[in-house]
Amino acid sequence: MATGLAAATARRRLLHLPRHRWAYLSSSAATTEGLDGGDGSGGGRVKIFDRDLKRRHRDRAAWAMGETDALADAVADNLLDRLEDCRKAFPSALCLGGSAGAVRRSLRGRGGIEKLIMMDMSADMVRKWREMENATDDGLETHFVVGDEEYLPIKESSQDTVISCLGLHWTNDLPGAMIQCRLALKPDGLFLAAILGGETLKELRIACTIAQMEREGGISPRMSPLAQVRDAGNLLTRAGFTLPGVDVDRYTVKYNSALELVEHLRAMGETNALFQRNPILKKDTALATAAIYQSMFGLEDGTVPATFQVIYMTGWKEHPSQQKAKRRGSATVSFSDLQKQFGSNQN
Repeated sequence: MATGLAAATARRRLLHLPRHRWAYLSSSAATTEGLDGGDGSGGGRVKIFDRDLKRRHRDRAAWAMGETDALADAVADNLLDRLEDCRKAFPSALCLGGSAGAVRRSLRGRGGIEKLIMMDMSADMVRKWREMENATDDGLETHFVVGDEEYLPIKESSQDTVISCLGLHWTNDLPGAMIQCRLALKPDGLFLAAILGGETLKELRIACTIAQMEREGGISPRMSPLAQVRDAGNLLTRAGFTLPGVDVDRYTVKYNSALELVEHLRAMGETNALFQRNPILKKDTALATAAIYQSMFGLEDGTVPATFQVIYMTGWKEHPSQQKAKRRGSATVSFSDLQKQFGSNQN
């Protein structure tokens, strides 16, 4: 990861805090406005995010993003490290939206991937990836698809691995999207995902809330709800994956100002896409947010930190060769017997 960070701009610095293996994630709060059911296509699901707006955000990010991004590259690199922990190869791979470009840059032959499908809901983003691929010559067979993670246009049981880096947290039905990913996998296929967690941009949330209270006398949804960590394992199990694994990384990125942070979020396609958003942000509120951010969180070198919590999830499609838990009640030795045999010495 040090190599990727060295390539970052001098103005933007990324500090990677130690990895914590936690086992919790809570679902995002939803509002009743934005129910999808008027034409019968959504089955009455609650819509939190405006997917058409998110597509436009991705269109904008296609021309705003740079050739590299220190944060996205670090997350993608850590996500792909999990391929090296597996003994088997994954000849065919599907990479979904988000920071798929960073995944492509970080592959470097990992996982034995021979054929890669890169998919995004934005045609402009797919075009951008295609242009970047033309400048790459590593022998990897790469295909490009315009599609939505909520309605995955991939044949069932066709992929050895499905990878999503910083994209699935924008879906209205995260378990449903994960189920579709499982269906696209071959038996014993691997699902890898990284999503932003609820502690992401906590500094900006605090500054924005205080600024709105001071300038407008109340608050409105400016930040998208993100998943917490405590239910991630349940999400994987609910989607039908076996051998679920969850862990969390926290990254701190330094910016010259809060305004530079916002520009980075726009270049990543990570700006607010709530249905119940307020489309107007007053200039004095925005300036007050930047000033409060600097006064509350500013560092001695004049920069401001921004926290990005990343939740990594791994799961497998069921296969007879996988280890399985024994039937409840089938144990032949009790814990009390083990304690008697080995003693209670904690050393």
